[in-house]
Amino acid sequence: MSSQLCPLPAEKTESCVLRACSSALPCLAPPGRRSAACPGLRSLTGMAEGRFYLSVLALSSLGSMCVLFTVYWMWSWHGGFAWDGSILTFNCHPVLMVAGLVVVYSAASLVYRLPQSWVGPKLPWKIAHASLHLLAFILTVLGLVAVFRYHNHQHIANLYSLHSWLGITTVFFFACQWLLGFTVFLLPWASLWLRSLLKPVHVFFGASILALAMASVISGINEKLFFSLKNATRPYSSLPGEAVFANGTGMLVVAFGLLVLYVLQASSWKRPEVGITTEGQPLLRERE
Repeated sequence: MSSQLCPLPAEKTESCVLRACSSALPCLAPPGRRSAACPGLRSLTGMAEGRFYLSVLALSSLGSMCVLFTVYWMWSWHGGFAWDGSILTFNCHPVLMVAGLVVVYSAASLVYRLPQSWVGPKLPWKIAHASLHLLAFILTVLGLVAVFRYHNHQHIANLYSLHSWLGITTVFFFACQWLLGFTVFLLPWASLWLRSLLKPVHVFFGASILALAMASVISGINEKLFFSLKNATRPYSSLPGEAVFANGTGMLVVAFGLLVLYVLQASSWKRPEVGITTEGQPLLRERE
């Protein structure tokens, strides 16, 4: 083993890094020096940036359209927004859920796919990942408050439909996921063994929560249309303008979510494991 790994003194670190970059040997350089000394990693990062940012542009456009279309739907066909317990309070619910549980959640999930996050300290990206997820969770909770406030004000039963069951299950998993990520992957107490054990679970539930969020949004759009278009003059089955627009919004949400899941699963956009990973280091230390 000692014949394959070079020592860590400063005068030998550079040559060790270069040999490790051109072979399968572990890199013993400090994290901050790997990118500067490793042309292979710089080249890999550069090639990935162009393709990734095209995907980011497409996803940003789709995500913005999902939110704006939902706002337009609630504004044009249902009178806008308020926070007084009326139906206008309910109109805040779909907008906040699409913005928080789908769009901002997806942005948080994609933080580690940024090529800049592949090199250098990982801690800033961990903080950005956790902070964006927290923002998504806050928006989601506000969306739940809006619908519960409206139901309670109008004396309507809560949590009786399949849509509501899917939604509350998604939010529960989201809360558990954020707490797990914060306590295990951001705080410094967890061991390397525990992080390695829980990382696949964390990744799996991250993608699963997005899939559940998409299902919740689609079922919510369908439920809202059934309630809104149930009279004889504009039944849902006749596809009035609102039905066409809302169905199109649902298809945008599906397209956005599927593209996000593709980027999350694409191996070419995952953070390369160059040398010794930083998973075993306490995550709140300055060097991390």
